[in-house]
Amino acid sequence: MELSNFKSFLGQPIYEDKNALIYQGDSLELMNYIPEESLPLTITSPPYNIGKEYEFILELDDYIKWIAKWVNQVYCCTLPNGSFWLNLGYLSIPRKAKAIPIPYLIWDKVPFYLIQEIVWNYSAGVAGKLFFSPRNEKFLWYVKDSKSYIFNLDDIRDPNVKYPNQKKNGKLKCNVKGKNPTDVWQIPKVTSGKNRSSKERTTHPAQFPVQLISRIILASSHINDIVFDPFLGSGTTAEAAIKNGRKVIGFEINENYVNISVQRIKNIHFDENKKIKQGNLFDIITDNT
Repeated sequence: MELSNFKSFLGQPIYEDKNALIYQGDSLELMNYIPEESLPLTITSPPYNIGKEYEFILELDDYIKWIAKWVNQVYCCTLPNGSFWLNLGYLSIPRKAKAIPIPYLIWDKVPFYLIQEIVWNYSAGVAGKLFFSPRNEKFLWYVKDSKSYIFNLDDIRDPNVKYPNQKKNGKLKCNVKGKNPTDVWQIPKVTSGKNRSSKERTTHPAQFPVQLISRIILASSHINDIVFDPFLGSGTTAEAAIKNGRKVIGFEINENYVNISVQRIKNIHFDENKKIKQGNLFDIITDNT
């Protein structure tokens, strides 16, 4: 289905261009209007229910039911060969756990088939005094059909091969394009602070790096596919999708974060137009000489 066709189901977005449809509103409500089996890839990170500025705290049972409800909606609108990448962190349970992984609490609530857990390892973070300093987050890679799903390994191969020219029986032992990345991804975190703030940093308190989401998009979708994020946040999914030749549909309830996402998309187009103008200027100078 073409990106523009979704407007007939979802209505007028708060922002649109040839690559993006951005809606401000409640994801549960908006997802009711997405046609069944219409999206190839969903990537998202919902609120963790831990008191962040963008969260409405729920009782634990209600929070689990909420997750189950919208995840089932994602399942319904996912194509038969589609994927769902879910990031969920940790929460505390009084007298039970300081930081229990939320996936432990929803393992039987998700209708998708779980391929594997991916560990995102980074160097910056909180320094613990009475516990080990946390330096990872998890992504759960789900698919709808365990025997038929998109996985573009060649698009995400790691070129850092220790012995690239090693042969066996006269043939190279490794793929010339690189090796299969492991299930531990070492990608720098988007940092904040006066002297160490990342270039892509926004005011959102829980922002993913574009490099991280780009790897997921390249692995689990094709050029011109639509990537869906029902909790768009700062818009990293939108930026990564567009920069990798995909389209994006994003839902976000917070107006400030919608504005951040829209500005990031506009910045991409500004940079693209700038390069085109610079290229045209170079062609004119070359012709004149």
